[in-house]
Amino acid sequence: MINLLRKYHLNNITRILVPGVLFIAIASCKNDPGEIDALTGRGSKQEDKAENVTLIYSKDGKVKLRAYAKYFIRNESANPAFIDMNRDLKAEFFDSSGKVEHVLTADSSRYYTDKGDVIVWDSVKVLSATGQELTTPELIWSNSIQKFFTEKPVKIASASEVLYGEGLEANSDFSWYQILRPRGTVAVNKGEVPK
Repeated sequence: MINLLRKYHLNNITRILVPGVLFIAIASCKNDPGEIDALTGRGSKQEDKAENVTLIYSKDGKVKLRAYAKYFIRNESANPAFIDMNRDLKAEFFDSSGKVEHVLTADSSRYYTDKGDVIVWDSVKVLSATGQELTTPELIWSNSIQKFFTEKPVKIASASEVLYGEGLEANSDFSWYQILRPRGTVAVNKGEVPK
């Protein structure tokens, strides 16, 4: 009889204890987002990707910029949010009359959507409508000060001269620029003394 009571008591404890332990074990399970991202190879940031993209920017009903690139990536969840246009980037900048004012080519670019800043790098060339060409490894647009600049080597070629230097500042339409540390030979008119 005692054995029967023990067996009955043990069965009741098992019926209560096993489901209780299972409930606690199931309730304590959770998925760590970091572990899931590591296993799946995907981050928590959402990226929009496209190939062979044309981007047109207009203001007050007039086209200001038309850009082409093989690869386009937009990540609005990143800090700071950005848009990349890479591989064979070509950007055409238009004046107020709708004529192409400058053409920029580069391998890669990043546009920071919150501040409006842009960085372009690898084989950067800017060709103006007047035929002047700027070549540099990197060029940065600062929207807050409305200037282009770089600390990298620059070459500016026109029909009459070629200028070299380290670093550059320029206004938005490149009508004014300053090479920060010029080097090389500069042509001057007879009787003029360079400053």
